[in-house]
Amino acid sequence: MKKLLCLCIASAGLTAFLPAQQTSAAKSAALVEAAKLTSRVRQMAMDLWEYSETALREKKSAAYLAGILREEGFEVKSNVADMPTAFIASYGSGQPVIGVLAEFDALPGVGNAPVPRRQARQDGVSSGQGCGHNLFGSASVAGAIALKRVLESLKLPGTVRLYGTPAEETVVGKVYMAREGVFDDLDACIEWHPSQETAVRNQPGRAMNNFTVEFFGQAAHASADPWNGRSALDAVELMNYGVNLMREHVMPTTRIHYVMPNAGEAPNVVPEYAKAWYYVRDVNRKSVSGYYQRILNIAKGAALGTGTEHKVFLITGVHETLLNRPLQEAAQKNLEAVGPPTFSPEEQEFARQLQSFLKLEEQKGYDTSLKPLADAPEPPRGGSTDVAEVSWITPTVGFSVTTAAADVPWHSWATTACHGTEAGVKGALVATQVIALTGADLLTDPDLLKRARQAFEEATKGKPYQSPIPADQPPPLPR
Repeated sequence: MKKLLCLCIASAGLTAFLPAQQTSAAKSAALVEAAKLTSRVRQMAMDLWEYSETALREKKSAAYLAGILREEGFEVKSNVADMPTAFIASYGSGQPVIGVLAEFDALPGVGNAPVPRRQARQDGVSSGQGCGHNLFGSASVAGAIALKRVLESLKLPGTVRLYGTPAEETVVGKVYMAREGVFDDLDACIEWHPSQETAVRNQPGRAMNNFTVEFFGQAAHASADPWNGRSALDAVELMNYGVNLMREHVMPTTRIHYVMPNAGEAPNVVPEYAKAWYYVRDVNRKSVSGYYQRILNIAKGAALGTGTEHKVFLITGVHETLLNRPLQEAAQKNLEAVGPPTFSPEEQEFARQLQSFLKLEEQKGYDTSLKPLADAPEPPRGGSTDVAEVSWITPTVGFSVTTAAADVPWHSWATTACHGTEAGVKGALVATQVIALTGADLLTDPDLLKRARQAFEEATKGKPYQSPIPADQPPPLPR
């Protein structure tokens, strides 16, 4: 009996030891494979920076990344969710199924040469990687390739799936992909983002509705017979005035912003058509929905008050991001193991020159610290992201790595310049390693997956994901 007891104890210890040993082997292999991909990350990042294609126009970028994955042995599906630049690349079989998100779209009007001053690109491209999605896409693809090679070399069960998600800047791609159910079978998902700091994501951002309101009136001569006209521009202005009065009666966390893409053609013609484009954000989906309804009533009142007709189109909507503590802690350990990027004196000088050109009070250069993971979630800050939709479908973790000079305006020519340099690539190389390490954890540590799923179920209370957009609405593809 004593021998049997000892044998049972030894067997139990061996069972506990083998998964840990497997995880260690997988993580060691992941780092080796990530290192082999250094030149590939650099090339992808620079090629995507050159392309700088805007939302849902990323034809070269999507084909380029999908081609690299196909050559690596991934099975690639294109035109996902009726978006020509959305794709899914899969390798392996069975459980667990681990997702990696990749973005690659650029921003209009923020193009710049990779220099520390305002200078247009010689090729005339005016769009730019002001959010660093060239780095995002390259590191995510490389991280997925590293994980594929780990599965292959160690003969591990499981599936690695890279999602090529377009149009994050218009908060569209993942929303329409999520509605189609492409994330439903994931056991967990990993994402990262270029930034001015190195940290695990620990704040939820803001939920959002992105919509247009069109007004239709009657043209007339603005001087000879204005009484025959009904101004769509008046309706837009009345709507905007009503929303601006509403700002006094919203929570401090609320953000409302708009532009007028169309406001008439000539001063002597009463505008028969005008359009307002709105974003409304707040800390949760319920609050956004409430404000959205109030703004719709204001738009209706503006149409009634001006004798015009109006039409509303909800382009997209997102939740706030759902944080997952077990995955955050795992990613934090891996981020600490890799460490933040280190920048050369020349790279720091580049950053300081950029900060000086922008007349910032301090020329700090690049931030080389690593932010600790706070004990509790931090208050919402920044904008909104369609990554949030994935986080309400499966346990999701995100992190950021320093790729741009401290305190320079984000979504600007200055960040575009940073993201076209070797310093920006260094951030992508760190991200590649952290994705590979965290993916190795998820592929080999069933306890981590179990705890992540439990945290997810507690946060969602078992409620199924509900898309903010209508079920039959097609993606807003450019004309």
